Amino acid sequence: MLLVGNGQVVTRNEENAFLPDGAVLIEDGRIAEVGDEQKIREAHPEADYVDAHGGLIMPGFINAHTHIYSGLARGLSIAGNNPTNFLEILEGTWWAIDRQLTLAGIRASACATILDCIRNGVTTIFDHHASFGEIPGSLFVIRDAAKELGMRACLCYEVSERDGEEKCDQSIRENAEFARWAAKENDDMIRAMFGGHALFTISDRTFQKMVEANDGLTGFHIHVCEGMNDVYDSLENYGCLPIERLLYNHILGEKTLLGHCIHVSPAEMDIIRETGTMVVNNPGSNMNNAVGCAPVLPLLKKGVTVGMGTDAYTHDMLESAKTFILIQRHAAQKPNVAWDETFRVLLANNRKIAAEFFEKPLGVLAPGAAADVVVMDYHPFTPISAENIDGHILFGLEGKNCRTTIINGKVLYKDREFTCCDEEALNAEILSESRKLWGALNHRTY
Repeated sequence: MLLVGNGQVVTRNEENAFLPDGAVLIEDGRIAEVGDEQKIREAHPEADYVDAHGGLIMPGFINAHTHIYSGLARGLSIAGNNPTNFLEILEGTWWAIDRQLTLAGIRASACATILDCIRNGVTTIFDHHASFGEIPGSLFVIRDAAKELGMRACLCYEVSERDGEEKCDQSIRENAEFARWAAKENDDMIRAMFGGHALFTISDRTFQKMVEANDGLTGFHIHVCEGMNDVYDSLENYGCLPIERLLYNHILGEKTLLGHCIHVSPAEMDIIRETGTMVVNNPGSNMNNAVGCAPVLPLLKKGVTVGMGTDAYTHDMLESAKTFILIQRHAAQKPNVAWDETFRVLLANNRKIAAEFFEKPLGVLAPGAAADVVVMDYHPFTPISAENIDGHILFGLEGKNCRTTIINGKVLYKDREFTCCDEEALNAEILSESRKLWGALNHRTY
């Protein structure tokens, strides 16, 4: 039994939304009680104590779309790569990297990503993996790293025809084998989706193979209309819009997650809504790639569930939230929009997305919910209450404020020290693999 106290509790629950002197009691991977600290401590004196040092005790963040395969790219420059558009970014950077990834490099990428997520208070990730250098077993390597470090994760492999039919078929098999394993294991820490890259790299024949291999096991996680490439390809080669093409190929549905959806029409938004399909926005990555501003506000107005990811541009969900409100206001040219939507997308809708795959409720501090709890160092110099907590979260907090991360009731990061691993040894392993990757990409020694 674990008691997290000496802080102000932000539950994201309508009941007891903000408790100035609150505490969270954890037992068997679930939250047992949330309430007044003194009363809980008196009732459970035997509980191990985690001191929040006066900070905010909050639910862990959910990242609804990231890419572990980019974990070793920080600081990397590939000789001769100077992309001027989205396709050149894919070809010159990300596809070049994933073609060089071995299983050892995948493990290093997973560990690097997961450590950064834990540091930033992220307790659940939806990863969209690609490693065309070595496909078979790649999702299982990521699974093992997630289990080793304690991360809650939903995994899939990025099906694509960009490297030929054999690699495409391998990626389909990897998805199917992992989805079957996940269904049989039924582990609430590790779930599966069936991944696909952008539509312009997938033919209808491959979509048919994906649907057959999935056999209804899980939903699809696919990039859609991130750039105009999908729109042009669908119109020129299939005579329809991208979302229509997904509908015709039986990809849409209540467990399917569409990444980006920047260049979708109002009619396509209606199809997304009517099929119950979910969308995930990645504002920082979209700005960095100069692909446009996703129409999140119209999608939400139509009743589509839109969550928030990072596309691995950052592992700080609060950075994504800050970027989201800025780009939405900039695009609308209105400084009074997107406030409620920021928190709906980041917190409420990410919870909804997670609920499609994980049994325990995530993203909330309430009895019965998963014991995914973070402590954020925050000592405001202005009044703080239930009425203004969102303003404090958006303008006062960053991922680096996280001092303690608990996932599934296990303290993985306490007072900014990892308890789940030997950080120094793991960093050395990651560095060794990154040197190999960089050397392969640039034909030199690092």
